[in-house]
Formats: sequence, C-alpha cells, structure tokens
Amino acid sequence: MRILIGDDHVLFREGLRRLLEQLKEGSTFDEASGFDEMVERCAGDVRYDLILTDLRMPGWPGFAGIQTLRDSQPDAKVVVISASEAHHDVREALEHGASGYIPKSSSVKIMLSALDLIFSGGVYVPATVLREGSESERSAAAHGGGMMPPADPALEQLLTQRQREVLDRLREGKSNKQIAHELGLSEGTVKIHMTAIFKSLGVRNRTQAAMAFPQPTQS
Repeated sequence: MRILIGDDHVLFREGLRRLLEQLKEGSTFDEASGFDEMVERCAGDVRYDLILTDLRMPGWPGFAGIQTLRDSQPDAKVVVISASEAHHDVREALEHGASGYIPKSSSVKIMLSALDLIFSGGVYVPATVLREGSESERSAAAHGGGMMPPADPALEQLLTQRQREVLDRLREGKSNKQIAHELGLSEGTVKIHMTAIFKSLGVRNRTQAAMAFPQPTQS
C-alpha cells in the first residue's frame, strides 16, 4: 500500500506514519508539509492507495482541495485528519469527496478501525460529531458508534446502524426535520449522515439512495 501523509507538523506526520505501519505491513510512505507539495506528489507517476490530509495547512485552498487530490489520484481514498470537530467541516469534507473524517483526538484503536471501515467501502464519520440526542446515540458513539454495523447484512460493510435508521426513514419519505425529530438528532447531524449514505451507496440524491437496496418484505 502506498500512502501519502499531508500535514505541516513533522512530529504528527512521524507519529501517524508509525501508526499506519500497523495497518498494512510493507506499506510505503510519502510526506508533504503543505498542500502545494501534496499536489506535486499526486501529479507524479506514483499511484497512492490512501491520502491523509490536514485542513488549513500552508497553501490549503479550502475544501475544493479534496477534489483536487481526488482528480489527481482517482483510485485513492482521501481522508481528512484534523483537529477540528466542527459539524460544517465534517460535512464540507464529505461533500467534496472525502472517504472519511478522523479527528486528531481519536485513539489509535478508533483511527485504525476507521481506516478499516473506509477500505471496506464505508464512510467514517467521527463519533464526537454524533454525540447528541438520545442516550442510545451517546452510547453508540462512546463505543465507536461511527462504525457500528447495521442490522441488514447487505449493508454491513457500508452503513453504520444510525445511517441505516436514517435511510429507513428516508425511504418512508420523511424530511430531514422529521428524521431529526424521530431520532433525537439535530438537522445538521442528519445532513452529515445523508452525505455519508450517498457516498457509501454511490448515489447522488435521496431517490437513488432509497432505491439502492431493496426494502425487507413484510410477512
């Protein structure tokens, strides 16, 4: 596996590199201290499997930078690793093509589990962003709720339990406001789930998401 790490802090890059050596034995690494350097590396002959990028590093052009990296390396998973845990940063990153958003405050176990989920085809949303609403939501988040497997085996590697609950209500024709009320979430959190669902299922809108998998038949 070829991995590119983009961050302007040398110590963080070195620590992340040592951590990722646990993910895939024999991985090779490149590093960049700024966005322009990342773009230069991505434009070369090397094909990356994973690109990890910080936000607001030197030269960072905004979230459109994620799409720039994806255009240069279409087969790579682009994952944001940032100190920010703001809802709007998570949503913007996912909407611009990131395969996941991992806060720098995450534990080693959570970070490795998140990357495993991403390579299985899912989208990782940080549990800290989802810690609101009902006690069941908080409990799920505390146990890595951003990666809890859904009840439907067909979606096990794609959607979290909460995302499946959102998808079920989407199929019922409910609005984001209605879904938020029923699940005890904010509309902002529902929007983050929607973005992750669309990306995981490879669809662009609510109608396509609703049709992506057959609903279970009622006996």
